[in-house]
Amino acid sequence: PAAARAAPAMADAVKQPLLHHQQPYAYPSHAASASSPALPSVPPFAGGRRFPGGLDVPNLKKRGGGTRSWIRVEAATASVQTLEVDKATMMRRCELPARDLRLLDPLFVYPSTVLGRERAIVVNLEQIRCVITADEVLLLNSLDSYVFQYAAELQRRLLQRAEGDELPFEFRALELALEAACSFLDAQAAELEIEAYPLLDELTSKISTLNLERVRRLKSRLVALTRRVQKVRDEIEQLMDDDGDMAEMYLTEKKMRMESSSVFGDQSLATFNAAAAGTSVSAPVSPVSSPTESRKLEKTYSLCRSRHDSVKSSDNSVTEHIEELEMLLEAYFVVIDSTLNKLTSLKEYIDDTEDFINIQLDNVRNQLIQFELLLTTATFVVAIFGVVAGVFGMNFETDVFSIQNAFQWVLIITGVVGAFIFCFFVWFFKYKRLMPL
Repeated sequence: PAAARAAPAMADAVKQPLLHHQQPYAYPSHAASASSPALPSVPPFAGGRRFPGGLDVPNLKKRGGGTRSWIRVEAATASVQTLEVDKATMMRRCELPARDLRLLDPLFVYPSTVLGRERAIVVNLEQIRCVITADEVLLLNSLDSYVFQYAAELQRRLLQRAEGDELPFEFRALELALEAACSFLDAQAAELEIEAYPLLDELTSKISTLNLERVRRLKSRLVALTRRVQKVRDEIEQLMDDDGDMAEMYLTEKKMRMESSSVFGDQSLATFNAAAAGTSVSAPVSPVSSPTESRKLEKTYSLCRSRHDSVKSSDNSVTEHIEELEMLLEAYFVVIDSTLNKLTSLKEYIDDTEDFINIQLDNVRNQLIQFELLLTTATFVVAIFGVVAGVFGMNFETDVFSIQNAFQWVLIITGVVGAFIFCFFVWFFKYKRLMPL
């Protein structure tokens, strides 16, 4: 019982220090006075962002709030102007998702791509990154000369449009983008050929470390250029194989169908309202005249339905009239395929040069091995003289020294035996085809 009474007392004694330390410490208040001036307030940074806690960080912009410079080429007037548009405005203007506009971002490296959307064509071909609609081309502005050449050439072609040329505007812009990309890649391939062939010919005549390093850099450039050309070729081939993607690129035709369908819808709605108003407002008609009004109403319904069916059937018939775009893509497919064939031929020439160099190096290596074999055989023959000299150099008496000219005969016999052994080894090497005959 005494231990039971002592346990609560000990528990209270242990809790008291803990409760004492849990009380908050009262810091002395520093009241502002004349002797202690107040701290000056720090003004916020201009153009910065305020973080929680009142921290201002300068020169930190909000994500997604930046604008980019675009070059706009209008289809109707062929006018060229520069716009400052942000990403959200471009998405609303062209009805494109964010992932499509991300393909045009110069901060990211994406392969060549041509995408057909409902109201726009997204083009990413080498330096040309643009959005093509039925009324305009929005070209991403940059310091590259190909961008300004594209805008100037498109403006010139729109102003000098032939009378019999009925190619839609979006196909004109797409054709110029394909032409710029193909010509740029073909120019790079031609420049690489001009640099490669003399260098490879020089390497075959003089194998050096400098020439090998130049060929290595040349081959790395060739592989990178071949990959880019192959991607453009695959993209054009993929478009040619898919009729649905080509049908999506008829932006002008889709725009005209949408406008005509809206006009037909307004006309049919007005006709239906007029017919309904005529039947409801008029006085009670006789049984003879009522079938005539009902037939008019049925005729109006059938007319509206036939127009709607014609508009709907035109969507299905678009895939049957894509020969124009297919011929355009096929023409540039031939051009880019020719460029790819040039690069393939150059790669094969480099491979042949490497094989030739390896054959030359193997030949030199074989010659060194043959020379080493002859040198080893000659060393063996000379070693025979060393053995004879060692035997006669021993410090002991022999009867050979008492014979006149005995040592000369020893040297002659040793030389003849050595020559015979050397000739035997050479014949054996040729017999086994270890040395050229």
